[in-house]
Amino acid sequence: MTPGQNADVAALQVALRADGVYAGTVDGLQGLATTAAIIAFQRREGLEPDGIAGSKTRRALGLLGAPELGARILTLGDRGWDVAEAQFMLAWHGFPSGPLDAWFGAHTEAAVRRFQRHAAIPETGQVGPLTIAALAGPPPVSPLRLLAPVSEPLGDRFGPRGGSFHAGVDYVAPAGTPVAAARAGIVTWAGARGSFGNAVVVKHGSGVRTLYAHLARVDVNVGERVSSGAQLGVVGSTGRSTGPHLHFEVRVRGAAIDPLTAIG
Repeated sequence: MTPGQNADVAALQVALRADGVYAGTVDGLQGLATTAAIIAFQRREGLEPDGIAGSKTRRALGLLGAPELGARILTLGDRGWDVAEAQFMLAWHGFPSGPLDAWFGAHTEAAVRRFQRHAAIPETGQVGPLTIAALAGPPPVSPLRLLAPVSEPLGDRFGPRGGSFHAGVDYVAPAGTPVAAARAGIVTWAGARGSFGNAVVVKHGSGVRTLYAHLARVDVNVGERVSSGAQLGVVGSTGRSTGPHLHFEVRVRGAAIDPLTAIG
């Protein structure tokens, strides 16, 4: 998380979104839009419109207004403020679980298990004291330096996007732009990959892998060794995409990190 971002504020934003008074991004930042949403909610509920989510406002939010993270062990089927906090923290540690919706469903449970495996703690699929303590630590960083896969402007960056989390960065690149390997490595995926469309994954060592998605064409094969800067394919708009661009992810032992922190 960046300075100023707070899982408590993110949980508040999730509750306000569910109530229909907040349409902004769940970013954990209490800016003007979040404060305005609190005031709108308070006025509707007959509370003092002070823009502060105190105990009365939290109670008025109902099921999504409590409890605090750590008050119970979270498990499949739970809903609440604490679930939203956990989802937000999981995403920033590289394990987004889909919509930030305060619902501990199957996707959240799977994200918890992946995080626990990454953090080398018991893989229970539940969020208890050990998992909360691990989430309180710093997110992973890449031990390797990488090259930018294209020399094009950035679009969406790593982090919250609407009511979910963007696990990579998007480069606004014209269709047909060559896509280069960010570092030497071995191709572990080359072809269709669900919503990513045509994609390439390269394993670089030290637990680092990079993913290049929405390609119009793939120019490498699984098992192929590629050098740094080697062409992997060309930019396209395959999979779930609104137009030509390159979606680029960096993962460290399975955890998605901000690619821009590794490029340089």
